[in-house]
Amino acid sequence: MSVAVGYVATQEGRAALSAAIGEAALRKTGLEIMGPLPGEASAASESDIRDAIAAAAAVGVDASLRHNEGTDAADLMIDASYEEDIELIVIGVRRRSPVGKLFLGSTAQRVILEAGCPGTAVKAEVGPR
Repeated sequence: MSVAVGYVATQEGRAALSAAIGEAALRKTGLEIMGPLPGEASAASESDIRDAIAAAAAVGVDASLRHNEGTDAADLMIDASYEEDIELIVIGVRRRSPVGKLFLGSTAQRVILEAGCPGTAVKAEVGPR
């Protein structure tokens, strides 16, 4: 069994990675990081993924990267959620205005609504108001 996490190089993506490592350690299972398309990874995202794999190893979690092979990120995660060995999907969510929620589609929303296994939505830490 494994925990899968959708990663993009944002605060929300890093929060999702951290939460997914914690979940995988708690469940004593592996971690699959669903990353960017090959060739589209920035230096920051490659560094984040390397750091996440090292952090996972430090707590006894075997982490691996599953590259997005050209499909929509939401489709990649939804398809993974129906695989027998994926027990949880973790995804970062960002704050949006009510109008933004009404007019703009959301990868996180699609994954949460269409996933075939339980999902955890993670918000990035925010400072004081």
